[in-house]
Parts: sequence; C-alpha cells; structure tokens
Amino acid sequence: MFHIVLVEPEIPQNTGNIARTCAVTGAALHLVRPLGFSLDDKSLKRAGLDYWGELNVHLYDSFAQVEQAYPEARFFLFTTHAKRSYADACYRDGDFFVFGKETAGLGPALIARRGEDTVRIPMRPGLRSLNLSNAVALSLYEALRQTGFAGLTEQGEPF
Repeated sequence: MFHIVLVEPEIPQNTGNIARTCAVTGAALHLVRPLGFSLDDKSLKRAGLDYWGELNVHLYDSFAQVEQAYPEARFFLFTTHAKRSYADACYRDGDFFVFGKETAGLGPALIARRGEDTVRIPMRPGLRSLNLSNAVALSLYEALRQTGFAGLTEQGEPF
C-alpha cells in the first residue's frame, strides 16, 4: 500500500478527488492540519462520491507527527524546486508521497531539511504547478505501474 500525505490542503474538491483516487487504488490518505475546509464539507464529500467508506484516512497536527508515526518509511516530497524527476525514482510498497498546499507547496524549511527526498513533475518553464489532485494521481499511478499494479484489476466493472 502506498501513502499519500497532504500537508495543509486548502481546496476541498482537490482533497475529495484525491480521496477517491486513494480509495480505488488502496492507498492510505494522511491529512496534516490545518485544513482549509471541514471534513464535513459538502464539496469534499461530493468530489469523493461514495468512496469515503473505502478510504483509510489519518489526521495529524504536523508533518513531524507523520514522520514520528512511520520512522522507517521512505518519503518522496513533491516540489517544483527538486532536481530529480518523479519518473526517475524507484518506488516500492509502503512509500509515502508528500504534497504541499495548493498556494504555497511544502515550504522552504521542510524542503531544505529533506532535500534528498524531493522529486518534481516536469513542466514547461515559467508555469507555477500542476493541479494537486492531478499530481497525486499521476505519481501514484507511476508507483503502481512500477510495482506491477499489485492488487488492482486491469479490467473494470461492466456498465
């Protein structure tokens, strides 16, 4: 199982979309406060549809709490300031993918402290960033691809 960590997410629709992606892939969702919305938010629930019951979600008051809870974990911090592409990393079951808030990312202190763990999603120069829910989905599916899509079916349910 992979782990998605959202540090101070601000937009409920993004978090709802990410929750749905986590539910369908079996990834755990870790939310670091403060959140820019309530977990009862209508937009959050609507974006996640009826997948909330399938979700493994954890709440924390700081990223340090996540690190303390999983001291042996491998963390990949996604930032536009990294030199290494996310596609060049070799992922394995149990890895944590860490994403910052939509307006400010992870912040310079965390990036400086864990610089060796940073990866980026390649983009055209001069553009700020990819949508958070899209960034989570493409990185998670790259990790799933690398690990053979273990536990996932390739054929969907018939309509």
